[in-house]
Amino acid sequence: MMIAKVIVDVPAKQTDRTFDYKIPEALEEVIKPGMRVVVPFGPRTIQGFVVELSENSSFAELKEIVEPMDLAPVLNQELLKLGDWLTEQTLSYKISAFQVMLPAALKAKYKKKIRRLAPVESLPTKIQSLFQHDDMILWSEAAGYLSALQKEAAKGTVEVIYEVKERVKKKKLKYVSPLLDKEGLQQAKASLVATAEKQRDLIDHFLDKPEAIELRQIQSLLNISSQTIKSLVKKGILEEKDVEVYRDPFEDRVFAKTAPFPLTNEQENAIAPILATIEEELQKVFLLYGVTGSGKTEIYLQSIQKVLEKGKEAIVLVPEISLTPQMVKRFKGRFGDAVAVLHSGLSSGEKYDEWRRIERKEVKVVVGARSAIFAPFEHLGIIIIDEEHETSYKQEDNPRYHARDVAIERSLYHQCPVILGSATPTLETFARAQKGVYELLTLPKRMNNQSLPSVQIVDMREELRDGNRSMFSRTLIEGLKERLEKKQQIVLFLNKRGHSSFVMCRDCGYVVNCPNCDISLTYHRFNQQMKCHYCGYEAPVPQRCPECNSEHIRYFGTGTQKVEEELGKVLPEARVIRMDVDTTSRKGSHERLLTEFEEGKADILLGTQMIAKGLDFPNITLVGVLSADTMLHLPDFRSSEKTFQLLTQVSGRAGRHELPGEVIIQTYTPEHYSIELASEQNFDRFFEREMMVRKSHQYPPYYYIALITVSHENVAMVASITDKIAKFVQSKLSRESHVLGPVASPISRIKNRYRYQCLIKYKREPELNKTLKTVLEHYQQDIVSKGLQISIDVNPYILM
Repeated sequence: MMIAKVIVDVPAKQTDRTFDYKIPEALEEVIKPGMRVVVPFGPRTIQGFVVELSENSSFAELKEIVEPMDLAPVLNQELLKLGDWLTEQTLSYKISAFQVMLPAALKAKYKKKIRRLAPVESLPTKIQSLFQHDDMILWSEAAGYLSALQKEAAKGTVEVIYEVKERVKKKKLKYVSPLLDKEGLQQAKASLVATAEKQRDLIDHFLDKPEAIELRQIQSLLNISSQTIKSLVKKGILEEKDVEVYRDPFEDRVFAKTAPFPLTNEQENAIAPILATIEEELQKVFLLYGVTGSGKTEIYLQSIQKVLEKGKEAIVLVPEISLTPQMVKRFKGRFGDAVAVLHSGLSSGEKYDEWRRIERKEVKVVVGARSAIFAPFEHLGIIIIDEEHETSYKQEDNPRYHARDVAIERSLYHQCPVILGSATPTLETFARAQKGVYELLTLPKRMNNQSLPSVQIVDMREELRDGNRSMFSRTLIEGLKERLEKKQQIVLFLNKRGHSSFVMCRDCGYVVNCPNCDISLTYHRFNQQMKCHYCGYEAPVPQRCPECNSEHIRYFGTGTQKVEEELGKVLPEARVIRMDVDTTSRKGSHERLLTEFEEGKADILLGTQMIAKGLDFPNITLVGVLSADTMLHLPDFRSSEKTFQLLTQVSGRAGRHELPGEVIIQTYTPEHYSIELASEQNFDRFFEREMMVRKSHQYPPYYYIALITVSHENVAMVASITDKIAKFVQSKLSRESHVLGPVASPISRIKNRYRYQCLIKYKREPELNKTLKTVLEHYQQDIVSKGLQISIDVNPYILM
């Protein structure tokens, strides 16, 4: 008797283990690890993943597997192992770890069919009867034949199709093809009446090219109606067929083929160690640290070329949607159809089709956002993470993985290099490169020795003193007018992240910080208080600035729409494209707006952080940053780092081609080191300064952190449970570790649920994961019955 150990699709503590099911005799050959199966669970049937097979079970009475959902495993051995690792690292359930690796189309209500791909005659006699009347049969009709069908699926003569209700329909097109051979067609043509000219043309076409052709295509080619085709179908001369086609998100785009560029000396030096590790099949992590516009992409492309020559595959991660259109162009241009693209701008059907192309080994390179790290490749030769400092590589809900960690884990399995590329790497990554854990490769100059743009910092306190109360400084207005006259383009960037308002003096730029945590206090309007969201310190809003005694002390925050209105008043003649969450929520709108801007249909591109990266337009000569401070004073210890990264990235959009670029940064705190050093694009000095701050306040990379967030509708319950958890965790950890809190989260209420959090800082705590699991187990009952939520994020990137 064969037993399958199955993880069932119920994400809960009680079910987070394997359940044993008996494999019915007829299915013994069929069931394999990594397949999805339908199993009885309590009163219902649900899907589950087979993780291993065994010959015995410790249980006497076993239920049987109802049926398999796949003919071939959807998760290979490596991904099953990766699931175990993810569960351990992110404290999530096994089922969540498996689900995150698959496209959404495979997680739904399913209707399954089997389709024949080869002529009936070539199939084993046993199966022929199934496909006598149709080349597609329902899964339920195939019971009893599964073992034989599986062998055929391996040969590629049949395939399983998941018709997913609501989620994904296969895309079908009508194709026309001749039913007769050449002779038959000639006879048919001769027998036509004299007036049937169009029918003759149609037969002539197939005499010339007998292969199937899409209905719409032949209609426009020969200028004929569907009626002409139908009459020949009726006569049994042609046949019409629905053929499934992949949804190709780029089918209407032709990508011009590009050849590798000759490398500069710096690029040669940087790529040499990468090529050596590919050649020797060694696992290594490289940090490719190069200024914006220094030609990192070409190094990626040539490294991939080498990997493909060795018959292996590559994964390239780019931060969410912002980089796709231009990135895709570069990769498709170099590697053509060998590239699959996965990002959130695709429909779930398109994602499913791209995933199937990977699974069927039809592509060699995947370019995509975070989840593309799970692409089901079996011979990975390189993993590249571009702009590795981006926070979007961290998943914010379960399983809370960071794509970089998954990449390194996969590279250990495949013994291949990982390249992390950035002009502003995270402090953690750069510190590891300095210690030799990662190998550092640098590109200090822009391509063709283009100079970096000149950066001007405008002190908005001076503007206010001189009576300018608008959101645009006089320098910026002059810059805008000058560019409009010269017909050059401008990017205006509004730094708007998080919901936090901070209190700041407009005369001297003083911001009220927490005395214990070195992060800004958050302003709460309802009680006119300021509060620290790490340790709980509170203070009233001062009437006058403690620094310069001015009365101009108030809280901050402004939006893109308001900026657009102001622009309309100041420069009515300027054509503005606004890019923010509201204008880019529809599919394809992101790309459409950028294309309009590229074609010169607008003078100013105004947007939030989605326009800070990856844009490469020759005509942009001015970049204006409206408020460099909004992010600097978020209640987050990484705020200086994020400000520096963003300003450096955004400055890198100007003057990338022949025309020289200029950047104007408006700020109330021009003397802050992250703004000063971003204007010089001096990462090394920023790194030194910021590391001193991190060391003195015990933040990463000197310490690790973990964040526990508890939420419930009852505020007293949340506060007391968080307090108990904090005390319990502290009691289990060594003296070197610190637990801060409990304290209300920076966003203290979401959807009427109160949120409390505590932050753990630690160095080496081998027992920490076990302790955190104990916390989750202890409150399991309350989570189920009282609607309590506890989320634990190890190495969080967003502390709100």
